[in-house]
Amino acid sequence: MLSSRVSGGHPQKSPRSSHIDQQGKQVPVAPKVIWPKLVVNKILRKRLGSNNFVADFPNDTESLQEIPSSDQESLNLKTVSSDQKDILKYKLFVSTWNVGGVAPPENLNLEDLLDTRNNPCDIYVLGFQEVVTLSTGNVLGSENSRISTKWNSLIRAALNKRGISMKSNVPWDFQCIISKQMVGIFISVWVRSGLRKYIRNESVSCVGCGLMGCLGNKGSVSVRFFLDETSFCFVCSHLASGGKEGDERLRNSNAAEILSRTSFPRGSSLNFPRTILDHEYVFRHYIH
Repeated sequence: MLSSRVSGGHPQKSPRSSHIDQQGKQVPVAPKVIWPKLVVNKILRKRLGSNNFVADFPNDTESLQEIPSSDQESLNLKTVSSDQKDILKYKLFVSTWNVGGVAPPENLNLEDLLDTRNNPCDIYVLGFQEVVTLSTGNVLGSENSRISTKWNSLIRAALNKRGISMKSNVPWDFQCIISKQMVGIFISVWVRSGLRKYIRNESVSCVGCGLMGCLGNKGSVSVRFFLDETSFCFVCSHLASGGKEGDERLRNSNAAEILSRTSFPRGSSLNFPRTILDHEYVFRHYIH
């Protein structure tokens, strides 16, 4: 799907001026480029807060709290010893959807997409592109969390509608462990409540490849976490669009930037995977 293009975003130029040289001749001076204060603030906010994400507060499935990515090693309540032979199997659902800047209607039912009735999974990872229009205001302004909150509410309603597992009489509810938005790119990760205590070291990494090579109208939001002793990484991206000559090369450049610039905390013992490809399982969603 071809993505919307950002309007505006060009630097403002001061009026042309001149000065008098030593011979008394008037010499024109090239105009200075003045980037709006809004752009500078956006870049600073991205650098300072790009590792924060939203998740359900522990033991609370109704409210989402913003927390920072952690570089501290946390104790796993179910540490698997090196000589343990059992292999635990989990079902994983992964999807990506470019919604074209259209807000979800209040009555949108995601049950068919998630197929929770016929094929329930243990972990759901949903990636979206263009959850907001890629206008200058959205790209340069503060993040519009109202839309991502609305998507999370719809996801929660679809995942927790059944309440009881059809295969057993145990509660079957889901909690959000990571939710992160960068302009129009949005990713939300949900796990069955029984697995929540085995999830640790959740982190996010945002890479902007859009305006000025750093803003988030194009780029990626990557998330990582450990389930027991296994590391997972999910990359939700929105690459340069277009079908004319040079566009494919630009998309490849975006992908290369995402792979090289995505970085996660290494942990206090420096033994956590840092790059995307350092993880044991990697899932990438590339949309343009």
